[in-house]
Amino acid sequence: MNESAPSATPATPRRVRVRAPELTGKGGWLNTGDEQYTLADLRGRIVILDFWTFCCINCLHVLDELRELEERHRDTVVFIGVHSPKFVHEAEHQAVVDAVERYGVEHPVLDDPELATWKQYAVRAWPTLVVIDPEGYIVAQHAGEGHAHAIAQLVEELEAEHTAKGTLRRGDGPYVAPEPQPTALRFPGKALALPNGNLLVSDTTRHQLVELEADGESVVRRIGSGVRGFVDGAADSAGFSEPQGLALLDDGSVVVADTVNHALRRLDLETGEVTTLAGTGRQWRQGSPTSGPAREIDLSSPWDVALFGGRVWIAMAGVHQLWAYDPAGGTTQDFGSGGATVGVAAGTTNEGLVDGPGAEAWFAQPSGLAATADRLWLADSETSALRWVDLDGVVHTAVGTGLFDFGHRDGAAEQALLQHPLGVTALPDGSVAVSDTYNHALRRYDPATGEVTTLATDVREPSDAVLVGDDIVVVESARHRLTRLRLPEEAVRVESVAHRTQRAATEVAPGGLQLDVIFQAPAGQKLDTRYGPSTRLLVSSTPPELLLEGEGAGTDLSRALELNPAVPEGVLHVSAMAASCDDDPSNEYPACHVHQQDWGVPVRLTEGGAERLPLVLAGMDD
Repeated sequence: MNESAPSATPATPRRVRVRAPELTGKGGWLNTGDEQYTLADLRGRIVILDFWTFCCINCLHVLDELRELEERHRDTVVFIGVHSPKFVHEAEHQAVVDAVERYGVEHPVLDDPELATWKQYAVRAWPTLVVIDPEGYIVAQHAGEGHAHAIAQLVEELEAEHTAKGTLRRGDGPYVAPEPQPTALRFPGKALALPNGNLLVSDTTRHQLVELEADGESVVRRIGSGVRGFVDGAADSAGFSEPQGLALLDDGSVVVADTVNHALRRLDLETGEVTTLAGTGRQWRQGSPTSGPAREIDLSSPWDVALFGGRVWIAMAGVHQLWAYDPAGGTTQDFGSGGATVGVAAGTTNEGLVDGPGAEAWFAQPSGLAATADRLWLADSETSALRWVDLDGVVHTAVGTGLFDFGHRDGAAEQALLQHPLGVTALPDGSVAVSDTYNHALRRYDPATGEVTTLATDVREPSDAVLVGDDIVVVESARHRLTRLRLPEEAVRVESVAHRTQRAATEVAPGGLQLDVIFQAPAGQKLDTRYGPSTRLLVSSTPPELLLEGEGAGTDLSRALELNPAVPEGVLHVSAMAASCDDDPSNEYPACHVHQQDWGVPVRLTEGGAERLPLVLAGMDD
């Protein structure tokens, strides 16, 4: 392998003067008090565009990692979320309105259902950040996560530069907060039936757990202060941050997937006391330990939990893996012990749908778990798939084909379609119910027949379901309530619908294709080569036959690919990482930052198509 610096464009002063295209979106503006804006209205301010879609876990990570920067520079910087949908459901305006509230987005959002602005800015990945200076010129572009430090430094440079030029305008921004709604639950995530007959619900947007009576409506108590935080303690003072999954442990306590705190928490049902089982509060990054003492290991957006085979399995949505929490001694009786460990159980961190032994399997945002005696079922949301792990740790797919095909189609599992499911529930007859979130439906898969049917429709963004006697209680997340349904003896019939992602394919020439990942280290930083190569590039394709040459891992950010002329279209999967450190020779321990992004690029082979594919990780493609 070439261990020299990668052939990316070296860091240079900003010199490219590209006028920022206008912001257009058929859905209009949110969080502005119904005001509509153009870039001219924002002249004099630093503008940061965040191209996101609400299904994307990496987009949610970026929302959280930029909150501090957003608060610190409210008088000079205007953040604008440009919502650019992947799934059909995400193009619905009300769904975007819901998502903006659900994830606590405190800046204006442009709803761009037809990807008009996405195309004008030549964006290729969620999330992508574009920085526009006060004179209306693009000065930087970053794809993926881990860029908060670089953007903060750039903002300070722009503030100084444009203050000196007299082109910076300070003051209040265009953000107008929506009116709070007085519902008992607000975008609930997961539910759990308690031994006393009550229901425990993660009230995600309000950062609490809520215990309801058996009717699913009457509030018994709330656990958590309701303020975003990472605080252990009594029920009224403990802090959560967008909690999701819940599981009952053998000692009668509840384990909570505290998603945005990147932690597992424990709730003592008798006292209401909340403690931390696993996680540090920091997000796991490439290169971080993947196993060890539970309180010392970073996690990444744990979305659901289930007790399976004596361990708490974790749907680690943020890194496309399954992890497992092991209590001390390998029993299920000591979940609160400091001797517990946590580590990867399945998945490679590559995003996609690949079955096989756990160490080789690929997932895409696993978000729902349900355990039976011999299977761990999981909702793999970004591949719109229902999958399962057997007792030997081998991963199988029951329904779903990959990242770009989704819809609502019943019938044989091989051709059935889901749309971004978030929950799965084991039923008494050995079948499973799937909370088919973006189809607003409850679906059923029967392993005995291999058939998929629809149990219920018109349940708004169902994110979980729990059995209560002969009924199934569905978490209707976007209706802020639990809905009790009788399990029907016959499935509901629906008209079959199939979709592919709305992203247009990139036309490329058959044969040779030069792949260039653009990375420019932020000002004041350099690539960290102290311990070897500081960059990584992984390339694969769907179908695998698309790539004749160029597949696999390497350290150079440029690679010559050979595309198979016999395969007319497919998807190139590209994963890139670069580590940069502060360039200060006097500092023996400089601060370092990891920049990473995964791209799934749909391509169509055509004569006369592009012979180069540039993907910007950070910087500008000159």
